[in-house]
Amino acid sequence: MTATEASRNFAAVLDAAERGEEIVITRAGRRLALIGPAPAGNGAALNDILASCRPDDSFASDIAAARSLTTDELGATWPGA
Repeated sequence: MTATEASRNFAAVLDAAERGEEIVITRAGRRLALIGPAPAGNGAALNDILASCRPDDSFASDIAAARSLTTDELGATWPGA
């Protein structure tokens, strides 16, 4: 699909990506970009990063203090607080 076509039909391009299709965007006959579905995240990578980067004691204390002051819409405290 040309860049002009993609621009004019961007909603359709997003619909195709949502269905799992990958769309190659070209300009002047050259491949310029690839638009496709975004990878789904399950939080495992974030957990790995957080597990490998422990805060120092002072920062951990600040986090604990902030958590103790927070509640959700129903009044429940932050998990682990």
